[in-house]
Amino acid sequence: MEADSSFLESVNKMFIRAAQVLELSPGLTEHIKECSSVYEVRFPVRIDGDYKVFRGWRASHSEHKLPVKGGIRYAPTVDQQEIEALAALMSYKCSVVDVPFGGAKGGLCIDPSQYSREELKRITAAFAEELINKDYINPATNVPAPDMGTGPMEMSWMADTYRKLNPTDINAAACVTGKPLDMGGIDGRVEATGRGVFYGLVEFFSHPDDVEEAGLSGSLKDKRIVIQGFGNVGYYAARFLQQEEGAKIIAIIKSDGALHDEEGLDVDAVKAHIEETGGLKGYSADYVADGLSLMEIECDILIPAALEAQITTENAGRIRANIIAEAANGPVTYEADLILHAAGKTVIPDLYLNAGGVTVSYFEWSRNISHMKLGRMDRQIQQRRLDASITLMEQMSRKKVDDKQRQALLRYQSDELNLVRSGLEDTMRSSYKAIRMVKNNHHEVPDLRTAAYVYAVEKIAHYYREYAVHL
Repeated sequence: MEADSSFLESVNKMFIRAAQVLELSPGLTEHIKECSSVYEVRFPVRIDGDYKVFRGWRASHSEHKLPVKGGIRYAPTVDQQEIEALAALMSYKCSVVDVPFGGAKGGLCIDPSQYSREELKRITAAFAEELINKDYINPATNVPAPDMGTGPMEMSWMADTYRKLNPTDINAAACVTGKPLDMGGIDGRVEATGRGVFYGLVEFFSHPDDVEEAGLSGSLKDKRIVIQGFGNVGYYAARFLQQEEGAKIIAIIKSDGALHDEEGLDVDAVKAHIEETGGLKGYSADYVADGLSLMEIECDILIPAALEAQITTENAGRIRANIIAEAANGPVTYEADLILHAAGKTVIPDLYLNAGGVTVSYFEWSRNISHMKLGRMDRQIQQRRLDASITLMEQMSRKKVDDKQRQALLRYQSDELNLVRSGLEDTMRSSYKAIRMVKNNHHEVPDLRTAAYVYAVEKIAHYYREYAVHL
């Protein structure tokens, strides 16, 4: 059996396949494939009375559009190859969803669970200062966001460090995204990647031909779904699929095991149990110690929402889901992807389905640059329009609109959360339509992944062919 490619090798092989479809020249192919810069930093922080040296990276992949954008992850497994792979994937991801950023990624080789909050604050501030001093954090050129092991708290520390080092930069709040709301964050950012997965699946199921090709029919209602990974992405994807589309979440897989119930798990109840006990054990549904084995059970949709390389040549042949919806970055290796395709599986690729986070980060960055909260200019106009509509409805029906009906209408006012969700839904729906058009119009494009890469790379290549004056 052929050995699995590394994460970086997998991303590059998928890119090269698209470059061959587009007949890019060897030189342009090489230029787009490689990261434009990778910065490695080692810095000391005083911990428990002595100094500890930490190692981190920030990679900029494609600077055809600025700023470059990408999260910063904290994990003991972080290395340069992983960061380069994620940076490249981010370039293609931004291109797929028409977000005007290049791709970047950062990481710190650290297990955050081993440090106190105060220690993490000092480590994060020191890391941020190293990156800021080399312009690897800057609202105009390089904008980080949360990733695995980081969240709004770490972003607030980075933003505060930038502000202190650049006190006259009026756009300082835009130096990172994923911030707390009271530091310039945007409503809907925490749920964004999971909601993007939800919108992507809803759009897929609005195309009966695509659903039939995947061996299924109908809508998402009662579809049997397995979720692997139950952090922000997995939880919100599962929650919205269950509550808004009536899907059955029959298995939830975490690092400490899994839960399996063919009648469907209550997603919010499972989440509450984890928050109370720290894990899945003790929940009323059947607990399975070997959680990863549940990735191979019969289901309609498997959603890997954890780490890269979860489906490999070792287990790809045993995957029985009709659809593999990649909510994580790189959960399927290049070789495993070939096995799944040969078996007739439909893979909805990460560079499309995982793009909700960067899309809403774009909304946050734009909001910070404009210095105006979304919806502020037209909220009263919307309210007056709604009041006038209700008055007209009452006059025509000669009946009073009751409170329940009024609340239903109020749901669609242009407050920030509704605007963010509307923009994300439109992005995910229109991007999927563009990808499937590439797939349906090019006989040499066999699947959605290749179509997404072709769609993304063609736009990047067009820039370098037409506008890059140094080439």
